[in-house]
Amino acid sequence: MPANKSLLVLPGDGIGPEVIGEVRRVVDWMDKRRAVSFNVEEDLVGGAAIDKHGIPLADATMDKALNVDAVILGAVGGPKWDELPFERKPERGLLRLRKEMQLYANLRPALCFEALVEASSLKPEFVSGLDIMIIRELTGGVYFGEPRGIETLENGERRGINTQVYTTSEIRRVAAVAFELARKRRGKVTSCEKANVMESGVLWRQEVTKLHGESFSDVELEHMYADNAAMQLVRQPKQFDVIVTDNLFGDILSDEAAMLTGSLGMLPSASIGDVDDTGRRKALYEPVHGSAPDIAGEGKANPLATILSFAMALRYTFDHGEDADLIEKAVQQVLARGIRTADIMSPGATLVSTEDMGKALLEELDSLAA
Repeated sequence: MPANKSLLVLPGDGIGPEVIGEVRRVVDWMDKRRAVSFNVEEDLVGGAAIDKHGIPLADATMDKALNVDAVILGAVGGPKWDELPFERKPERGLLRLRKEMQLYANLRPALCFEALVEASSLKPEFVSGLDIMIIRELTGGVYFGEPRGIETLENGERRGINTQVYTTSEIRRVAAVAFELARKRRGKVTSCEKANVMESGVLWRQEVTKLHGESFSDVELEHMYADNAAMQLVRQPKQFDVIVTDNLFGDILSDEAAMLTGSLGMLPSASIGDVDDTGRRKALYEPVHGSAPDIAGEGKANPLATILSFAMALRYTFDHGEDADLIEKAVQQVLARGIRTADIMSPGATLVSTEDMGKALLEELDSLAA
């Protein structure tokens, strides 16, 4: 791969800089051992950007994000900025990235590594071999719908308003991503909504069904109410292959599925948009976990979710599936050796720091590449 492939790295807040630091070491390893080179630039987002620029994402940073091949983000937010107005909170920087990059499909795998089966809250037989992909619509729905806000009524009561709204094109494009991914997996899509009580859910079901019949009839499609899907995820999670759902339900279901695997610290994610005229698909990769300000700077954070997010970038943006497989296999072997950060610690395992986990991963990569 030519060296002009570009990455914008946004460490963010809390443990973000620590976990991103370990990703930078893997990027350097790829350059030296696999001839997979990147031009890497680093900038600010979230609270770090507020501290320097007074806003959670500077226009110059947004411009960079629009002109690189992929963005790798750590985490945003923390109690330091809790009292700021809503529009200036650190999380608004992330929402702006998603909106202006038009990243409408969020890919969140829920994969249970065999060495962590016992860490799940479910019995081993329910999660051993678990491999689910949740596709969450990311730029529409109740998080962005208008009207929205808080108003005072004539009787003095206050009323909060958020609007759930979807169009045909918004539904079809995210459903297409789900069907295309299912073709490369086990060939099944479960579409989740609340068509029994919400008109937006009726439209969602109709449009997904129509697209399926037009272009993806080779893929199995089932519809499921979102509340039932939440129950089924803890009842029989391995029945699912690819789940596609809206912004709100996707937010909830993907967090639920994440905990089936034992730790948020192990889970990556990707947010992708359409392919542009140059053949590039804008994409942002980030761990599922938050900024964890309570352990920031202490060397306790688990970097594996962020490293696995970089592996997703290799797979989905740069078409380097073999290199992504190499990283994922190295993670499996590190865990099999009983090496653990605090969030995934178990009796008899070896507790290590953020940096030492990164070092152990590089050792496994060296071994695999020998």
